[in-house]
Amino acid sequence: MGESHQVHIFFFPFMASGHSIPMIEMAKLFAIRGCKSTLIATPHDKPTFLKSITKTKDAGFDIDVVTVTLPLKEVGLPEDCDNMNKITTEEIRKQFYRAIRMLDQQLERLIEKLAPNCLVSDMLLPWTTEIAAKWGIPRLAFHGTSAFSIASIECVRLYEPHKRVSHDSEPFVIPNFPGEITMSKMQLPDVYREETEFTKLFNDMMESEKRSFGVIMNSFYELEPAYADHYRTFLGRQSWFVGPLSLCNKETEDKAHKGNQASIDQHECLKWLDSRQPNSVIYICFGSMANFNAAQLHEIAVGLEASGQQFIWVVKKDPNVEEGKEEWLPDGYESRIRNKGLIIRGWAPQVLILDHEAIGGFVTHCGWNSTLEAITAGVPMVTWPVAAEQFFNEKFVTQVLKVGVSIGVKQWVRLFGDSVKSERVEDAVKRVLVSEEAEEMRRRVKALAEMARGAVEEGGSSWSDLGALLQELGQQRLAHNKI
Repeated sequence: MGESHQVHIFFFPFMASGHSIPMIEMAKLFAIRGCKSTLIATPHDKPTFLKSITKTKDAGFDIDVVTVTLPLKEVGLPEDCDNMNKITTEEIRKQFYRAIRMLDQQLERLIEKLAPNCLVSDMLLPWTTEIAAKWGIPRLAFHGTSAFSIASIECVRLYEPHKRVSHDSEPFVIPNFPGEITMSKMQLPDVYREETEFTKLFNDMMESEKRSFGVIMNSFYELEPAYADHYRTFLGRQSWFVGPLSLCNKETEDKAHKGNQASIDQHECLKWLDSRQPNSVIYICFGSMANFNAAQLHEIAVGLEASGQQFIWVVKKDPNVEEGKEEWLPDGYESRIRNKGLIIRGWAPQVLILDHEAIGGFVTHCGWNSTLEAITAGVPMVTWPVAAEQFFNEKFVTQVLKVGVSIGVKQWVRLFGDSVKSERVEDAVKRVLVSEEAEEMRRRVKALAEMARGAVEEGGSSWSDLGALLQELGQQRLAHNKI
């Protein structure tokens, strides 16, 4: 493509790894398809972003990173508090959002200087819609979730079924939504239950989506045809399904470099898995945001040991405690499980692990990236949602796709997980690895994995949707240049 015909796109992710990882992969995908991709990062995140795009850049594709600096001092936050993963309290979260909201002028300066033809920004940055409009370029919202979840969230917001129940645990059916999906008030994000500072952001987010040029989804049509159609026709959102974005990383090296530096050598991890039978290991990881207290971690440890199954368990590293001395660790645990289990403290090469044939199940917090990575790898799930839209994702996995079993969490919480006893952990792990229904779930999820790979190949649904979007953006640019 000649320079003059190239569509230049800004990609502006929210500062949290669950949001930035798929956005980086999307920027790579667009560059490979002939666009000029410019990612916007904080100075702190820039090295991680650059490392993630090195291969794409070296292969001659047009992709780069520019920076914006969060005004942390102005909002009373320390200089190193520049990523959502470092947020520990509600107050810090509010200040952090305030700092992000103050990036508008820096974004405008970048648009003025680099003249992109389109802005793809995270759903949590609704104010970018007005800036794009001011500069006469289309804004595409990026929802890092499924059409199922975003459409169900919108139907609950519009029709308020939760306001007609007599108590918090009473189930209601999501109205005007396919599939008779039931939820309870306790499983809804707090913005539905009470007016919080985030209620306004949430409403802005949903409303700005309507004023945007459209929405890009990290999903694929065959995974959720009824919900993709519902989102497009009933809710009237122009949307393009271009996922699974994790399939951008064709090479092992790239898969290992997603996100932060892994806390375990990938070869050591894969060597451990290589010595296990197919579908014999359960993988446990709750993403970068969820926190569990010592009592809950202890219950998980006991449940895993009691299940008698082999496991890889990722736990957050506590910088203040020596490894192996954590209060949640049962006495003599690591020596007892030495041949059965592997505990990784910190960040794990998740896609590599899930792709390994020894993995037979995944205990997940149902963040969409993890959920889609499991589907793409053909791995059934034990669902343990915590916050955000994770309870909606759980319904999708267990009730619609039927490729997972619920651990039975009842309550949405922003930062700390609802408590689950070790017996439930033991039972769920066995159900997903060795029960009769496990075979059935595995068969279903393997079929979805095949569809996922087909969707991103040339001529597949996601490949074609992206092609259609790029064509529209090219036409938009030509129309804009004529003005």
